[in-house]
Amino acid sequence: MNGEALPTLATARLVLRPFRLEDAPTVQRLAGAREVAATTLTVPHPYPDGAAEEWIGAHAGAWAERKVLTLAVTLREDGALVGAVGLALVMADRRAELGYWIGVPWWNRGFATEASRALVDFGFGTLGLHRIMARHMSRNEASGRVMQKLGMAREGTLRHHLLKWGTFEDLVVYAVLA
Repeated sequence: MNGEALPTLATARLVLRPFRLEDAPTVQRLAGAREVAATTLTVPHPYPDGAAEEWIGAHAGAWAERKVLTLAVTLREDGALVGAVGLALVMADRRAELGYWIGVPWWNRGFATEASRALVDFGFGTLGLHRIMARHMSRNEASGRVMQKLGMAREGTLRHHLLKWGTFEDLVVYAVLA
């Protein structure tokens, strides 16, 4: 399994594919939007020049080492890049953490749920994972609804777990077992 290319997954409305370097300007614009960065754990704002290229360049190696699987969320109809979805893998424990972001123009259309469901299915079915968890800032209720739609159970709240832009944030933890 090691050394194989990043997978491509298809859903009714989406294609989850490896990022390409030419996606970098769109990643910088979409992920760098304040509304997206404000509720993600790792997306910077403002999004620095060159950061998207560096991030995309790391994907193949992270997948080859079975540490992270990151895929572009694109529309099946026209190939437009609308976001990202990924699994941070701990293969020794057969678990992963799901993460995702969707660009503001495509919010409230179910794309995060559809893309995440495909990746969760891939994690359990192809990778043989036993547990997939996800976390969201308590003020990001939309992300919590995505996790609930995936069948994840709320496991608890990590109070003041991270400092985002000068404010301590609670993280709500969800998970689902195979």
